[in-house]
Amino acid sequence: MPAVKRTGRSSPTRVLLIGLVITLVAVVADAWYMTGRIARLQTLQADLADRNRKDSLQLLRIQNDLNSLALAMRDMLDSDQPYPLTAWSAQFDRIRSDLDDAIRREAEVAVASRTPEQSEYLKTSVTQFWDAADRIFALARDGREEEARAQIRISLQARQAALGTTVARLLVQNNEAEEETAGRVQAIYGQVQRQVYWLVAATLTGILLTSLLVIRSNRRLFAELAVVSDERQELAQQLIATRESSLREISRELHDELGQVLTAIGSMVGRAARQAPVGSTLQADLQEVRGIAQSTLDKVRSLSQTLHPSALEQAGLESTIDWFVSTVQRQTGLSVSYERSGPAREVDSAVGIQVYRVLQEALANVARHAETDRAWVRMRFAPDTLVLEVEDHGKGIDNTEPARRGLGIIGMRERVTLVGGALSFTRPAEGGTLVRLTVPIPPVEHGEHKRKEARAG
Repeated sequence: MPAVKRTGRSSPTRVLLIGLVITLVAVVADAWYMTGRIARLQTLQADLADRNRKDSLQLLRIQNDLNSLALAMRDMLDSDQPYPLTAWSAQFDRIRSDLDDAIRREAEVAVASRTPEQSEYLKTSVTQFWDAADRIFALARDGREEEARAQIRISLQARQAALGTTVARLLVQNNEAEEETAGRVQAIYGQVQRQVYWLVAATLTGILLTSLLVIRSNRRLFAELAVVSDERQELAQQLIATRESSLREISRELHDELGQVLTAIGSMVGRAARQAPVGSTLQADLQEVRGIAQSTLDKVRSLSQTLHPSALEQAGLESTIDWFVSTVQRQTGLSVSYERSGPAREVDSAVGIQVYRVLQEALANVARHAETDRAWVRMRFAPDTLVLEVEDHGKGIDNTEPARRGLGIIGMRERVTLVGGALSFTRPAEGGTLVRLTVPIPPVEHGEHKRKEARAG
């Protein structure tokens, strides 16, 4: 038998683990990078975009108040108005309260791009505007309305216009900052998107390389397993053939050598018994010895047939099974019903011995383990197959793991594999176990048939 080939190749586990670690590191690093970018996006949206929007709302509020002041000053300068300038004092106070609140809130949410000088200029301009307004209302209360109107035209409207320009400039600056923030957000989204593409590509590449390595390793492993399986099957075939050859030799030795010795002993004891006085004790003892020799000879012949049935080669498989069933009933007390169906076919001895051994092991299992006193053996011939069934209604075996019952069933499977057959273990409806053997039966060669006829003759 050829020796098992050792490839000397190392296990792919190390390479697979390295690939897995690299893939995990890449995924973790990329996840960390994307988490940082997403956090930056959140910061931009919270600290810049939202803050910029709130600041713009407050600036619009300030601008609206300044427009209200402009309308009020226009009405104050209208000569058709019958009211004195002091009549607008309450309106100015309301606008002043709202404007101061808007400036305070705007200072809290001012964008980071706002310089301290711009904020200070806005506050100073507003303070100067209200100081000028207070002086104008003071002149109006003193009855100097014409002078007060002149101050409105010269000073107050100019300050309001300057404030409006400053606020408009801040609004434009906020819009520019908002557009810049949107551009930065889009840039970060683009970076994250590209990074996701790179991650997916790297992950798919790692999976592809790992899968190719696994496929290559599996192909190599299955190839080695196929070699080992072939060598194991060859070894099993040789072991079974060696066992059958040894049993055949032992059977012949028992049948020929020991059988002839026992036959000779029986003959000599018979002659001695005939020469002894009739009715004497010696004659009785010799007859008893002769009976023991004959009984031993019968047992030796039975053991010889059990070890290797010579009837299989001389009379064929059907006659051998007939003989074996009757022997089992006589030796074990097991009642066996035997049925044969289909047109008889001649079975090659190499296949027949394996079928016989399976039947032998199956009935032995029934006698030892089934806890029943009855069994059924059925043999059916099909055009190109032989089906042998052994059924009992005892306690049965585990259908899921029948091979763990012992070496006997393992041997049965090995024998069936050698002849290209199939072996199954099922549970009949009545309980127990049904062993079904199916084997192909190729036609017996003409020379083999002639040798069997010669041995039978």
